[in-house]
Amino acid sequence: MSILPETEMVTLISNSPDETAALGECWGRTAPRGWLVGLDGDLGAGKTQLVKGLARGLGITELVHSPTFALINQYAGGRLPLFHLDFYRLETPAEIQGAGLDEYLFDPAGVTVVEWIERWPGFPSVQPGRFRRVSIACVSESERRICYEDFGA
Repeated sequence: MSILPETEMVTLISNSPDETAALGECWGRTAPRGWLVGLDGDLGAGKTQLVKGLARGLGITELVHSPTFALINQYAGGRLPLFHLDFYRLETPAEIQGAGLDEYLFDPAGVTVVEWIERWPGFPSVQPGRFRRVSIACVSESERRICYEDFGA
């Protein structure tokens, strides 16, 4: 994995799904309670792969899969619980607000990861704690550009 310099955002190049998962694992090892990670990227970009690594870094041994149809998957058994949300089927900010997810979004008792965070425009401005916005783009069949920026305390 290589790091490309940018002004405010960190940009990484992952050359395989294993590298993407390894990045998530690294983040999981030091993730604080209450941390929220918002992911955006096309279908198949590697969002769930990153979450699998993050779970591994938290010490979670359960099989992690996308919660597209369930809206939320919860994983325990690690250093902190992991709450994996997917906004793909929620089309508006009003639907997100009406889904009853406040405990996972505003003061999670562990780490919350939200796939398709772009469906809630301006989310970092309403999230009071620590928030990492991550964008994953397909550069080629095996290469991904992962850009992230941290907000909050």
